Amino acid sequence: MSLLSNIPQQAVLPLSAYDLAALKRAAESADQSFLHADCSAAADKKSVLAAIGRGFRLPDHFGMNLDALYDCLTDLVADRRADKPGFLMVLDKLPDSDEFDAKSRNALLDVFRDAADFFDDHDTGFRVFYSVNK
Repeated sequence: MSLLSNIPQQAVLPLSAYDLAALKRAAESADQSFLHADCSAAADKKSVLAAIGRGFRLPDHFGMNLDALYDCLTDLVADRRADKPGFLMVLDKLPDSDEFDAKSRNALLDVFRDAADFFDDHDTGFRVFYSVNK
């Protein structure tokens, strides 16, 4: 039984309950695209979005705002040759600071939840795991 079989196809979940290496192996064995954004050096919204852009290899025209993030996420194309096409994304070490507080973090995660709804309508897995750098 795969680790992913116990996780809904569309989910935005804390990383703390999962092993990052195991998630990566599970994504690879399921032919799901694994995307990782290391946000440990980020301190504010702009630097978080830059880290996501780099980590997820978003296009150069990525506008560095939440609307543009949603547009770029929903433009991603899963490998249709896979038995269960999809994405497994990790937002690693999101900041917890005055410049990127819980309200900012929730707004960011809402974009990923909205993208999960989009991918649900397209029969594509979209699992997002996040951690907070405390």
